[in-house]
Amino acid sequence: MKKERNNLNAQSRLPAIVGAVALAAAALLLPQSAMATAFDSGIPASWSCTGNCGTLGANGDVTTSPEGGDYGWVSTSSGVSLGTNDLNIGSETNGSLLRSGVFSATSGDDLEFYFNYVTSDGSSYIEYAWARLLDAALNPVALLFTARTNPSGSAVPGFGLPAITAIITPAVVNIIDGATNWSPLGGYSGACFAGIGQGCGSTGWVQSLYTIPTTGNYVLEFGVTNWAAQIYDSRMAFDGITIGGTPIEATNATVPAPATLALSGIGLLGLGYRRRNIQ
Repeated sequence: MKKERNNLNAQSRLPAIVGAVALAAAALLLPQSAMATAFDSGIPASWSCTGNCGTLGANGDVTTSPEGGDYGWVSTSSGVSLGTNDLNIGSETNGSLLRSGVFSATSGDDLEFYFNYVTSDGSSYIEYAWARLLDAALNPVALLFTARTNPSGSAVPGFGLPAITAIITPAVVNIIDGATNWSPLGGYSGACFAGIGQGCGSTGWVQSLYTIPTTGNYVLEFGVTNWAAQIYDSRMAFDGITIGGTPIEATNATVPAPATLALSGIGLLGLGYRRRNIQ
């Protein structure tokens, strides 16, 4: 009789415990807005930087992104020669780029993120920033956006640069004149080469949206470069990167999905109770 009561008690507790584990698994699938962004704990370990990259919260003229928390950035300040790893237009000098780890995406998934381009240059010094989708072998797949100093007109996409394939919101991106106060610009924070109204400033936060055409493994690249000189620097911030609504780090091609691990735990828990009831 006592053994039967123990079995009944164990069975009555099983739904509650399984439910608790299920809730923990569901927490791993929370929407992006409820999860930490990729840069809240610094640049993820699977990412690689060439030049000068980092993370930062609200600073000077650059607010937090619509996702909140910290954002990632690349800067031409303390940048290096990128060789042919920029867009290779012809007059690039020094810059920086940051590449994500390899992640998985399915055909039809939306790749989304926010970016904010700031330049202390202007007039004829038409430096630029970009984001590209690469395949796992680092071959270009799609140019997602470009931003370029532009005294008269939209700074995104960058004039004179290759066409982009993503949807940009807002569609017209005017420079916020003089908004160059931002510490990763180093000694050129708050400066403007050509004066107010000549292209120096910030784009503010802009959204990029691209639909993945083919299932596979990919790398996301962010870069910025000086043009014709190595003074009056530029930089770009970025944040809120998701693929199919999932933060980019959760789609790492070499890491088991957390939800799968949690569901496995539920299965093992159920087996444990089954064994106990049989004994």
